[in-house]
Amino acid sequence: METFRIAVIAGDGIGREVIPAGMAALEAVTQGSGTTLEFIELPWGCDYYRTHGRMMEEGGLEILAKFDAIYLGAIGAPTVPDHVAVWDLILPIRQRFDQYVNLRPMRLLPGLASPLASRAPADIDMVCVRENSEGEYAGLGGRVHVGTPHEAAVQTGLFTRHGIERIVRYAFRIASARPRRLLASATKSNALQHSMVLWDEVAERVKAEFPAVEYRKYHVDALAARMVTHPATVDVIVASNLFGDILTDLGSAISGSLGVAPGGNINPERTSPSMFEPIHGSAPDIAGKGIANPIGAIWAGALMIDHLGRRDLHDRLLSAIERVVAAGRVRTPDLGGRATTREMSAAIAGEIGAA
Repeated sequence: METFRIAVIAGDGIGREVIPAGMAALEAVTQGSGTTLEFIELPWGCDYYRTHGRMMEEGGLEILAKFDAIYLGAIGAPTVPDHVAVWDLILPIRQRFDQYVNLRPMRLLPGLASPLASRAPADIDMVCVRENSEGEYAGLGGRVHVGTPHEAAVQTGLFTRHGIERIVRYAFRIASARPRRLLASATKSNALQHSMVLWDEVAERVKAEFPAVEYRKYHVDALAARMVTHPATVDVIVASNLFGDILTDLGSAISGSLGVAPGGNINPERTSPSMFEPIHGSAPDIAGKGIANPIGAIWAGALMIDHLGRRDLHDRLLSAIERVVAAGRVRTPDLGGRATTREMSAAIAGEIGAA
């Protein structure tokens, strides 16, 4: 029996509703498998901030370092500034644990309708490999003359040859393992003459290592347009922190709903724990109503169990999601139905048990 210790940060809003659904699905899929997940819940997030003045307890990163993985729900509340919530919890975890890969599948699942007319599942099947530790979210900059008419802010992106090379190489490896073997690089080197020119130069050198992969460079605005007009021509995307953040929300939207989209913050060398989460936010407008779509959280759990070495359990869990969605009997409101979070969770757990 192999046991993995999982730090659970349900966080805020609908995170507290979808993470229990994900945990239930993971418990169902691991039952009798020889793998056990030990969940340890940590009450961090905006409620914790309002009480303690910080998003996680002192020494929180040292606590997390002892786990095999981190399972995150959502962070954010109207009463806490977004930059505080992100910079006091999410980004410190990503940077401290060198989770330099943000992996986000974007697929139109059978049975779902895309807002793009006449698109089928074969037309929308992408993966974004987003640089997750530097770039535009490096946190470099500051403000001066605050509160005066001369107030100014500088926000500086950090792009290193090392950081670009490792994310591009990771993306080439993902692309080489997929049937179409296509890699699109998101750039803006016509306007960002320093950072994105370096990005392009490094990508051109790395591509020589992967002759079987067809590599294409797109300006990010053109790539965003292509994802809408010709999504079937896009397979794997490699992008900077900011560009990847935006493109994956677009990719999830054209896949039917942000509620189905998972994400993994991955340390490929496994020197520190990786973190897995749905890409949606805390959705305070529907929090507490019990109608949030748990598929993104459950799919993120599948990515986590895959990272922990059980690809078979990942496949079994994803197959259960696909069967429930394809059947069309259980749909949360974001998918055009009236099912609750619990009903969707129970349907997926039932499919796992029936497999």
